[in-house]
Amino acid sequence: MNWSGLENLLSGVNKYSTAFGRIWLSMVFVFRVMVFVVAAQRVWGDENKDFVCNTKQPGCNNVCYDHIFPISHIRLWALQLIFVTCPSLMVMAHVKYREGKDRKYMAVHQGSHLYANPGKKRGGLWWTYLVSLVFKAGFDTSFLYILYRIYHGYDLPKLSKCSLAPCPNTVDCFISRPTEKKIFMLFMVVSSAICILMCILEMIYLIGKRILKVINIRNENERVYRSVDPTLAESQLSLSKREKTEGRQKTTLL
Repeated sequence: MNWSGLENLLSGVNKYSTAFGRIWLSMVFVFRVMVFVVAAQRVWGDENKDFVCNTKQPGCNNVCYDHIFPISHIRLWALQLIFVTCPSLMVMAHVKYREGKDRKYMAVHQGSHLYANPGKKRGGLWWTYLVSLVFKAGFDTSFLYILYRIYHGYDLPKLSKCSLAPCPNTVDCFISRPTEKKIFMLFMVVSSAICILMCILEMIYLIGKRILKVINIRNENERVYRSVDPTLAESQLSLSKREKTEGRQKTTLL
């Protein structure tokens, strides 16, 4: 798998990302892809070759191995990394679409731009970016849950019991270097959890920033309206005086 090509493709997303997005991308390629390529494949490369059960029954080793490792960690992590990084391509595709649309607009309208900055997260691009974050966090969470369910709480026991056919009875099976493999598995799980946290923080940041922007626009509109209509303050003052007078009259009548 050509991870360097994927890295070069996703590196362009950095200029459209927030600070949280840049941290997420660094986490993915430094603590997940690099560890996966450099160390994890070597650690897990002998999982099938050095899997041993204390029986000579033909086929028993294969059946027990399939029962203990229904999905290879390496293939599951590779699939997880592909699914997690692909939503970022949605943002790049949307920006490229905006740039193409802007070029067509410039050709028709003699150099005037449709978008001042095609990569600025406004309108549809803001929603595309937010949806990509939801997908990234959702994929990571789903794969962590799958790994948890398959391997019983991210555990790799040194001794596993197997009594499936064609094994003659309950046999003991052993995997090579279970402690080392468990450490790498927990490292990948923690890295995924931190990436999920970065996605959640970035979603909170984007939504909070949008809410503050809407509040500021409303306050600015009210300020402009008051400056344009000088009688507004006088009318509000007279209205408050009238309400006070009516309140006093009611008090007097009571």
